[in-house]
Amino acid sequence: MPLPTFLVTGAPKAGTTALHAALARHPGLHLSPVKEPKFFLGDGPPPERGGPGDAQTYREHVWRRADYEALFDAAPPGVPRGESTPFYLYDRDAQRRIRDLIPDARLIAVLRDPVERAHSNWTHLWSAGLEPVGDVVQACALEDERIAAGWSAFWHYTGLGRYGEQLDHLYTLFPREQVLVFRYRALLERPAETLDRICAFLGVEEGVVKEVPRENVTAHPDPTPRHRLVSRALRVASAVDAALPGHPLRARVTIPLERALQRGARPRRPLTWEQRQALLPYFEADVRLLEKVTGEDFGDWLRPREESGGRVGGRPAGQHQARNGRAGG
Repeated sequence: MPLPTFLVTGAPKAGTTALHAALARHPGLHLSPVKEPKFFLGDGPPPERGGPGDAQTYREHVWRRADYEALFDAAPPGVPRGESTPFYLYDRDAQRRIRDLIPDARLIAVLRDPVERAHSNWTHLWSAGLEPVGDVVQACALEDERIAAGWSAFWHYTGLGRYGEQLDHLYTLFPREQVLVFRYRALLERPAETLDRICAFLGVEEGVVKEVPRENVTAHPDPTPRHRLVSRALRVASAVDAALPGHPLRARVTIPLERALQRGARPRRPLTWEQRQALLPYFEADVRLLEKVTGEDFGDWLRPREESGGRVGGRPAGQHQARNGRAGG
């Protein structure tokens, strides 16, 4: 069956897009041409509506079995096949669907400091004009309300970073030898070593891919009147897009507005210690659970810290990859 033999399962904003691109360069691997098909996130068609911009994202889901299998048709016989949907680790139902369909799959999880991850996630949506709240702490406080309203997982800034809960559940479904867990910082600081570790886990030749491709930098528009005006127009366009699929408004209006919003904006600014202090309570208990589940020390995530001085594909670590719209990695 043309199904994947391995999955990059998480976490969003932890370098999964760059990792997918790096692994796609290995001649002994086949990576899906659609980086984030999201097949295991549902049993049928995705929802039609959610938060700002969600309708467009849902239409990008590869949810039909035949379409999903077609992503792996070109793989040579015996070559490991993979895709990268960084929401699989977060979604417990997705974990069960993976176990039911491909129980022998190898799973890769990249974990990033959950406070930094949440901030990068919020910055991504703010810079795209979709996040209406201009402060990450206030936006995180609205999470339960947004979940109740049906906003998609990419808006779950704190929930996505509770890796202890996620791995604790995953290990009830898959043996530990089928799961590879490593830190985002390893990909930043030791890309060749980390890629070799992944290749060894997948059973392919090491030393073939040695670096992670460079990706775009997330801009951080200032909360000016112009930003508020353009962002409001983008959210209106997103609402029209949800109500009238196929309407030409996206191509004619939304994309030019997105470009205008990014123009001249500064790279992402680091969190202040005050912001970090406000967000740490969302994660403290889960970090302790993660340490128990993995047997590793993650105590540095609960202390003040600066972004690593490492680089992804030659980019300073404080500048994070993004694509226009709703990228997850």
